[in-house]
Amino acid sequence: MLILAIGDVIGKPGRQAIARFLPELKQQYGVDFTVVNAENVAGGIGVTPETATELLKAGADVLTSGNHIWAHKDIIPILNSETPLIRPLNYPPGVPGRGFIVSKGVLVVNLIGRTFMGNYDCPFRTMDRLLAELPDKPPVILVDFHAEATSEKVAMGRYLDGRVSAVLGTHTHVGTIDASVLPGGTAHVTDIGMTGPIDSIIGDDPQSVLDRFLTQLPNRLSAGKGRTVVNAMLVRVDDATGRALSIERIQRETD
Repeated sequence: MLILAIGDVIGKPGRQAIARFLPELKQQYGVDFTVVNAENVAGGIGVTPETATELLKAGADVLTSGNHIWAHKDIIPILNSETPLIRPLNYPPGVPGRGFIVSKGVLVVNLIGRTFMGNYDCPFRTMDRLLAELPDKPPVILVDFHAEATSEKVAMGRYLDGRVSAVLGTHTHVGTIDASVLPGGTAHVTDIGMTGPIDSIIGDDPQSVLDRFLTQLPNRLSAGKGRTVVNAMLVRVDDATGRALSIERIQRETD
């Protein structure tokens, strides 16, 4: 099985990049399953029903998210629907939505980190409980770990090595060069990177971000403009055993 995992999609430029490149990538590589992080797809923060639908129509099978999932309140009914959009599993009990989904024979789990992020339930123990308690798990298990600290992301990869097919980091929007298959057969990368405007600061308009740094005053951020990039990971998995066979970085840029 070939799995394509696409990093944080930033606003309209990111959506346009997905519409342009995702069908092409799926055809070129013979992709069987596609997961896209929709954390910042609506104007650079959060996701709306319309922007989620846009990604799904472009070819995403499952959408993951993170700490900005609640930015647009109209997404809450969608989280409780059949739409394949999930939020981090280790939010406290009782919040809307679900933290995992099985689609096309793949169990996709969304977790959120705690270091520099917030007061969430322990992602390590939360994953332990899911693996122990979920009946009839498919062999192929993909984890989107939405976290800030590289140490926490690397730790999660090692912690789940041999128990899941892949642990793929999102959230920082900067792709890392450490993609590898760990000794137990789990594919891992600290961060996939972003899908959005190249001439930006992690997807946002450079001047508005610089103004924040220079003045320490709050101001509204907006998605950058111009050329775009798609950052993704292509993971080949033995669908009988769930062990990853390879992981490869995929990048496409507009002219």
